[in-house]
Amino acid sequence: MPTPSLHLGRFAPSPTGPLHPGSLVAALGSWLMARRAGGRWLVRVEDLDPPREQPGAALAQLRTLAAFGLHGDGPVLWQGARGAAYAEALERLLDGGDAFVCHCSRAALAETAGIHRQCVPGARRPDPAIRLRVPAGSSIGFEDAIHGHVHQDVASTVGDFVLRRTDGLWAYQLAVVVDDAAQGITDVVRGADLLDSTPRQILLQQRLGLPTPRYAHLPLVLDDAGRKLSKSQAAFPVDDRAPMPALHLAWQVLGQDPGAVDTARSPDGFLAAALAAFDPARIPRAPTGLHAAMHNTTVAHGD
Repeated sequence: MPTPSLHLGRFAPSPTGPLHPGSLVAALGSWLMARRAGGRWLVRVEDLDPPREQPGAALAQLRTLAAFGLHGDGPVLWQGARGAAYAEALERLLDGGDAFVCHCSRAALAETAGIHRQCVPGARRPDPAIRLRVPAGSSIGFEDAIHGHVHQDVASTVGDFVLRRTDGLWAYQLAVVVDDAAQGITDVVRGADLLDSTPRQILLQQRLGLPTPRYAHLPLVLDDAGRKLSKSQAAFPVDDRAPMPALHLAWQVLGQDPGAVDTARSPDGFLAAALAAFDPARIPRAPTGLHAAMHNTTVAHGD
């Protein structure tokens, strides 16, 4: 496991399509947090779910990041090539009794709204999942740099959660914990849609004896229907041929002073000005509507 720097952050998009404004907010916010602390910033591709991936999306996302001046400080880590590391962690959990094979179907968990607390007696299936054992009383609290103290009773809210799916694919919760530790990530800065996942990840870190990073969850960008923009079919495009409007939009969503970057004419110029003016205390907790952010954004057009 690498020795962590003072601040080592990362951005980890899923290659299910092009980068959207919400993705850019997470990328820019995590980059600014790392650079402001004098730390390093990595890029990781979460290619864990091939059925949902779009061909060529991962490389397109990397090209978009480069066009926006967001370059990682090391090689890109591809989670699709990390199966051996996840299998080793899963074996440790199984051997220690912290994980178990589960034959329950979704239909069998309907009465508990999909929350698994105990296996259905006699249930058998040819493709069982593997879950983390979450006994009653398992609760996690942590301090989020933006949202303050967060507490979740993982047992009652989530229950025994999946580590390896019935189709044999690795669950996000296990993969992200293993890779954050393997890369020495000290600070996880990402969208607030993952705030509820953090207690599960901390619980897994504790079971595996891995360090817990610091966390900061950035505001989401919502479309007119109140949906997370990266999930919207009508998402405002992030155009790598004209990056300045999207950079200004992301800066606005992060609650920063628009005047600090209004003379920037290139991505590199924007990032330099943004880094000099960035104030994490200004980042809002509440999500931002796309059209409100666009209305309040001053966009400088140039090279």
